[in-house]
Amino acid sequence: MAHDGLGAGWLRTESTLMPASSDIVIVLGSGPNAIDLQRRDRELFDRLVVINNAWQVRSDWDDLVFPEDFPRDRLPAGLNTGQRLIEANQFVPTQNAYGGFIYAGGTMAFTASYWALHALRPKILAFLGCDMVYPKTGNTHFYGTGAPDPLRQDVTLQDLGAKSARLSLLAATQGCRCVNLSRDESELLFERADIETLRSLSRQPPRVLAIDDILQQENALGYFVPTGRYWSEQHRCDGAELASLDAAWRRAWQGTSRAQKLA
Repeated sequence: MAHDGLGAGWLRTESTLMPASSDIVIVLGSGPNAIDLQRRDRELFDRLVVINNAWQVRSDWDDLVFPEDFPRDRLPAGLNTGQRLIEANQFVPTQNAYGGFIYAGGTMAFTASYWALHALRPKILAFLGCDMVYPKTGNTHFYGTGAPDPLRQDVTLQDLGAKSARLSLLAATQGCRCVNLSRDESELLFERADIETLRSLSRQPPRVLAIDDILQQENALGYFVPTGRYWSEQHRCDGAELASLDAAWRRAWQGTSRAQKLA
């Protein structure tokens, strides 16, 4: 899928069978606070997208997004009616629709989020268990301790907050508001929200001003890897150039009225 970096109107859409309702979508990661969702009423949200091991938190998830190297023996033994497994052949094209992994950030929290934006077209995209802040002692994940994937040495993950700013701004261009349900320290720059009030939360996303120049800057760099296996192309990526992009996305986010209210 080619990438032309044409700004707010650049998103490519594909004909897909849409769920009956996906206005409010929760993306659930494996952070320790993921268990906060265990006893929450399902009526509070429309669709639950889980990442990797997070399907274990509650049984009524809808979509499980996992990478090629995820151990098959950690997948659920069976699926309930309507549940879907989302693998690379589905999320790589959707990630490419938003510029590709190098610009979006090569970790599953962002990959699953861009898939949800493209496939589900939500009005509110709410996050839990995706703070990407890991304690030095105690549990790093809801199931115990695990590898902090977003903290690995990777040129696409130099500034996780900036990657969340990019996600939020691109989501806003399609009428989606990103919020963080966590009460903990977080790399996500999104405004905080309470799951109990998601139904009454305004659907109005942050107003996006000038991001076309940033998208053109991405396009000019040419760090687009259509296969999704960006790690094989990292040698041609200039970390300073990507840091400059990160700074630009942070500035763009800070220029929104929502960000100013959080300051």
